[in-house]
Amino acid sequence: MSESAEVRFGIVGVGGMGANHAKNLMNGKVKGARLVAVCDKEAAHLAKYPDVAQFDDVEVMLRSGEIDALLIATPHYSHTTIGIASLEAGIHTLVEKPISVHKADCERLIAAHTDSSVVFSAMFNQRTDPFWQKIRSLVQAGELGKIQRINWIITDWFRTDFYYSSGGWRATWKGEGGGVLLNQCPHNLDLWQWMFGMPESVYADCRIGQYHDIEVEDEVTAYMRYANGATGVFITSTGEAPGTNRLEISGDRGRLVYESGKLEWKRNEVPTAEHCRTNKGKFSKPSTWDVSFPLNPSNHGPQHVGIMQNFTNAILDGTELIAPASEGIHSVELGNAMMLSSAKQEWVDLPMEGAEYETLLKKRIETSTFEKKTVDPSEGEDDFAKSFNV
Repeated sequence: MSESAEVRFGIVGVGGMGANHAKNLMNGKVKGARLVAVCDKEAAHLAKYPDVAQFDDVEVMLRSGEIDALLIATPHYSHTTIGIASLEAGIHTLVEKPISVHKADCERLIAAHTDSSVVFSAMFNQRTDPFWQKIRSLVQAGELGKIQRINWIITDWFRTDFYYSSGGWRATWKGEGGGVLLNQCPHNLDLWQWMFGMPESVYADCRIGQYHDIEVEDEVTAYMRYANGATGVFITSTGEAPGTNRLEISGDRGRLVYESGKLEWKRNEVPTAEHCRTNKGKFSKPSTWDVSFPLNPSNHGPQHVGIMQNFTNAILDGTELIAPASEGIHSVELGNAMMLSSAKQEWVDLPMEGAEYETLLKKRIETSTFEKKTVDPSEGEDDFAKSFNV
């Protein structure tokens, strides 16, 4: 990277996550990147950035000539429309998770990326975490043998009623398009498919407003089946405290567990299948040994800054993307399939038809009688950073 080379960043949506991204850029945490413009419909949000160009219309910002790259941090539905407009304008585009609300919109957004010289990435910052990278490398290299079962309990996404009331768009079909699967869990669902691939079918029980006065899901138990016979269970909730974050993987070569910043592998000395076929004991199990990993429990990688740096490097030097936006469709499809399965109370095969879930979602929007109660978000505590607990 040339010392003089830089990418001029614009951010659309600086009321929440976008403000955090803006802070990182202004503090010089992303080498070769400079924040030059912000766009938001709220004047109060723009007022916090007196030293950069300000826009209240993203189309105007895209045509201004001020920016080389756009970071999209707006409410979910507009990820698709703004993303398409940005790509069609030839602007390098980095979109927050989820890349779209539903699979059909993902397909529309991805189809708009027709120029390979335009870099298109997604903010899947958890892919920079050394723990998830190590798990993925072990699985992909076959070190665990044939995967038999995956179980992820991720119930420490606790949210208060105040959280849901702090934005009129939150936890509504029309404003957000979903609940825990679309807001808190896109990272988990992305990591799931990134590490283990996509299942061939999904069955789920998605509870609507189980713990909160909302019209979307706040508790999910999902089952997955893979073509090779492996199964998976994914459990999540925003109403359980203190909650759990435990990933357990059972393979032919033992059990791998990630919990509380620790990665533990009890490796079978003899593969399970081989022991089952050859051992003469009636109740014997393969002997195991504990495998340790030289990972710092407090080091979870560069996260959001890492993705922005990778995106910037891809623009300036052609560096391979950590999280190509085209891969963002998989986590959306997993969440959509869970919601569709719960609505139909039957297994959903993958890949699914995006139009079917889009129809279901539109019907829920059209028939909604939910009255959203809102509060002034400024009255709450500024604990935004506590939300990053993947």
